[in-house]
Amino acid sequence: MTIRPRLGTLIAGCAVAVLAGCQTAPPPPVVVPASFTPLGTTAPYLLGDVIGGQKARGAKMRAAKIRPLSPYEVGAYMADLDSELRRQTAGIGLDILQVSGGIVVRIPAAFTFDAGSAAVKATTDATLLEIARTVKTRNRTFVDVLAHTDTSGSPQTNAALSEKRAAAVATYLAGHGVARARIASRGLGESAPLYNPETSETDKAANRRIEIRLVPYRG
Repeated sequence: MTIRPRLGTLIAGCAVAVLAGCQTAPPPPVVVPASFTPLGTTAPYLLGDVIGGQKARGAKMRAAKIRPLSPYEVGAYMADLDSELRRQTAGIGLDILQVSGGIVVRIPAAFTFDAGSAAVKATTDATLLEIARTVKTRNRTFVDVLAHTDTSGSPQTNAALSEKRAAAVATYLAGHGVARARIASRGLGESAPLYNPETSETDKAANRRIEIRLVPYRG
């Protein structure tokens, strides 16, 4: 029989490889820099319904003659949108995150606003413009604009400031071709931090952010 010689040859070969130090070792783990770690992707505010609810928002989309995605189109459509956003924003320093079937573009607030201000900075106009160009052409998604603050100042002040900032970004997107029927905005103040508690200025800077959430508009 040929089975035993083959088995013996295999065992002998393995033994020689081990003795020679030639056995295959597992590859070392890849260390991902902290700045590339998608933080806070399981937060309830990102996993819930779109702002105002899909029924009401869908009615506005239909009135604007925007065609919904069929179940068969959703996966490929969102994958193409993700790829295009990554190409358009490469090197800028944004996070493009896949969250619960949608996409979240996370923008550090320092890119868009001066401290205490709700006016979009002229120096970062190009950042939002690149996003607007892609979101405008890929129009079969809901667009939620979410603004956050750190814990500096009172909760009331932070809530009001975040509302103004979210509205400012929504207005910018609408002014650069994104259909207004697709857009809703909400300020979350300091209620949804990435870092809690904030133990450093780095933590505070991360908590101050704008998020543009793109959710497929389904039929």
